[in-house]
Amino acid sequence: MKKVNSCPLPDLRSLVLQATLYLVLALCASCTGFRQLAIPARPANALSGSEFYRQAVSYDWQQRDALAVKEMLRGNMPPFLKKFVAIPVTAASPSGKTIKATIYVSPDYLSVGHRKDWARVPLTPMAAQQVADSLHCFLPTRKIIDDIYRHASVKLAPQPLTAHRDSTPTFYAHHLLVEAQRQGRKGLIAGHKKDVVISSKVSRDPRPNRVAIYGWHLPSGKPIQPLYTGHINLYVDYSHGIRLVYRKIRVGRKWMDYSEVLRDPELRGLLCDEDACDFLRYGY
Repeated sequence: MKKVNSCPLPDLRSLVLQATLYLVLALCASCTGFRQLAIPARPANALSGSEFYRQAVSYDWQQRDALAVKEMLRGNMPPFLKKFVAIPVTAASPSGKTIKATIYVSPDYLSVGHRKDWARVPLTPMAAQQVADSLHCFLPTRKIIDDIYRHASVKLAPQPLTAHRDSTPTFYAHHLLVEAQRQGRKGLIAGHKKDVVISSKVSRDPRPNRVAIYGWHLPSGKPIQPLYTGHINLYVDYSHGIRLVYRKIRVGRKWMDYSEVLRDPELRGLLCDEDACDFLRYGY
């Protein structure tokens, strides 16, 4: 009789140990105070922050946006920006319940470059949305920005500039001012820029193609910039920043997409404090 070779059966105890280890690691990952952003490794030949601005100085806003999006989506971001920070949020539901959840936010605004030479890059909402969609994130609401400021470990006073507000050199000059003010302090940072946010004011504004901005909190906690849709969505200046929020929200022990949370009358107060919370994203 011809002998038939057979594959050895896996050891049952080994399989159980592997499965247990996987479950423990998954549980720990869901309970940590941060979440790692899934993004390609930064290419060795990618632009530094100063190189980005030297190249973009002669660009119009569309070319600058396109360069920034290309660099960010190929992993050209400082490493600290890829570790999102956990923020606890609460809300009182219409039925009177106190609901608790956790959101994960970028520790600073979207930037280009490496650990030693990086720079924040203001973007139009169209470019910001493209990056957010590609990285499984969403843009924050007014409430989220207030929650971030309350929990920030580094709070900087706003530094307004008045000349050439929408020029590329001013973008970089403001970044350098903020870095001098930050003095190397690390952690969740806030107060140094206004945020591009999602808001029902965008869809309800009688003027088309709006961008909503909010924030730039003073040390007192009061924002300089109220929720505002006065600019067309092509406008971007040095004071604008793009903060990302991971699109999965941990509500109790359940993970939910932010769009589900905003559409749920019982839960939307976790993320939004407007009368209507139905503007979920910008088109591009």
